[in-house]
Amino acid sequence: MVDTTRLESVEATVQGRYWVRDAAGAEEVPALVGFHGYGEDAEALLREVNLIPGVTDWKLIAIQALHPFYKSRTGEVVASWMTRLDRDAAIQHNVDYVTAVLERELGSSDPTRSTPLVFVGFSQGTAMAYRAAAGTGRKCHGVMALGGDVPPELRETGLSDLPVALLGRGSRDEWYSEEKLELDIQALKSQGVDCRPVRFDGGHQWTDGFRSMAGRFLGGLRPDSAD
Repeated sequence: MVDTTRLESVEATVQGRYWVRDAAGAEEVPALVGFHGYGEDAEALLREVNLIPGVTDWKLIAIQALHPFYKSRTGEVVASWMTRLDRDAAIQHNVDYVTAVLERELGSSDPTRSTPLVFVGFSQGTAMAYRAAAGTGRKCHGVMALGGDVPPELRETGLSDLPVALLGRGSRDEWYSEEKLELDIQALKSQGVDCRPVRFDGGHQWTDGFRSMAGRFLGGLRPDSAD
C-alpha cells in the first residue's frame, strides 16, 4: 500500500494583543517595549516594568505572545512565544507581529530617531527583545534582558547595530546560569555591543535590585540625561 500522507503548511492570520501605558505631557516620548516570559501574559510584564524607577516618563508597550494556553492549576490564559516546531517561520511571524505593533503605536520607522526606543524581555521574552532589536528595522537604543539568553541565530551576527545591553541574572537562577550569562557577554561583545551585566540577589524573577539598575540604565539613555 502506498503511503500518500503529506505534511503541508499554510499562512494563517491570528489576533495579537498588547497593553499600552501612555506617558503624559509630551508628544514625543521614549518608548519601552516589553516581552513576557513563558507561561505569563503581557499584563504581568507591564506590572513589572511599571515599577522601574523613573519609567513614568516612558511610553510602555507590553506585547503578548501569539500562542495562548491554559495554566493547568488555575485555568488562567497565558502564552508562549514559540516552540521548536517550524522554528524559523515562527521567528519571522513574531518579528512581523512586533513590527506591526510598533508601526501602530510609534508611527513609521525613522532611522534618525533620537528619542530612545528600548526593548526589554524576561526569561523566554529576552529572545524576542533581541530579535526585535535586530529585525524590526527600527533604530534601537538598548536592550534589557533579564533571566534569558541571546537566541542562537543572533549569537554571531545581527546585533552589530545594537549600542548597549543590560543583562540581569539572579544569584539563585537555576535556568539562566552564570555560564549562560558569560556566553552572552562574549557573544554581544564580539559584535561590538556595550555589554553591562548585572548580578543581583534573587532567583528567576524581577527584583527591586534589578529594577533599580534598569532605572539607571534607562535614565542614561535619555537625551536630557546628565550622565
